[in-house]
Amino acid sequence: MGIKGFVEGGIASVIAGCSTHPLDLIKVRMQLQGENNVKQEIHSLRPAFAYHGGAAAAAPIVPPKVGPVSVGIKIFQTEGIPALFSGISATVLRQTLYSTTRMGLYEILKEKWSDPKSGTLPLGSKIGAGLIAGGIGAAVGNPADVAMVRMQADGRLPISQRRNYKSVVDAITQMSKQEGITSLWRGSSLTVNRAMIVTASQLASYDQVKEMIIEKGLMKDGLGTHVTASFAAGFVASVASNPVDVIKTRVMNMKVEPGMPAPYSGAIDCALKTIRAEGPFALYKGFIPTISRQGPFTVMLFVTLEQVRKLLKDF
Repeated sequence: MGIKGFVEGGIASVIAGCSTHPLDLIKVRMQLQGENNVKQEIHSLRPAFAYHGGAAAAAPIVPPKVGPVSVGIKIFQTEGIPALFSGISATVLRQTLYSTTRMGLYEILKEKWSDPKSGTLPLGSKIGAGLIAGGIGAAVGNPADVAMVRMQADGRLPISQRRNYKSVVDAITQMSKQEGITSLWRGSSLTVNRAMIVTASQLASYDQVKEMIIEKGLMKDGLGTHVTASFAAGFVASVASNPVDVIKTRVMNMKVEPGMPAPYSGAIDCALKTIRAEGPFALYKGFIPTISRQGPFTVMLFVTLEQVRKLLKDF
């Protein structure tokens, strides 16, 4: 397989990433909903129910939850159609670095670990290959991931607080100058954890469901099988990765004021503050757009991948 696996995976990933970018942007905006409650809790000088002058202190105002369609319409009305593609240059770079690496490594490991006689690989080994490939891919692609989250989230900030990155290169350059090189790997532990979960669940479940459909004679190895296996893989990946994805988004997007402590000291701190301020289901914020994006993305990814493999089979 060698380099060919990287090329095939890279082409399929970039096409899938660009075509589902607006859904990813909506997901990021929804995951940041309610974050002001966390900030109010962090900066509060007294407990929410402390008495002041004989009266209970006012509890923070909780904004109504907004669905993905409403978020999309609001972005369209207030920021215009181009805003739905904010950060797409970062998506292209992220898919080129992260997905190309994970897809190529997964194929190499799968080939090495497969039974030489039958060519099959147990589910456990597929998951192991996905964990390793996802972790390495995420470490490589983290700077583009941070840039993408920030560029997607920028439009929800007041004009005076926007970062206004012109492109992914501008975002990475500004972050390096203003916050140091290490800021490019902010949330990298989360990115790696999420990528390991997504890659293991997505690639392993796709291969497993595809093999099961063909072995049981439900469908032949064709478009119907690829789409069915892709939807199953997208659902499994969404359920497994959403909590890590919410925390990753918040840690990457946090604004660190000079001389002030960071809103979150790390992933666990972010998770605890989020649950305390918004409840445990906050970790599944953006799940509908996650599955709405992960489903089409996974279908686009694997259907495109199968077609690219056919085109490049003689190379």
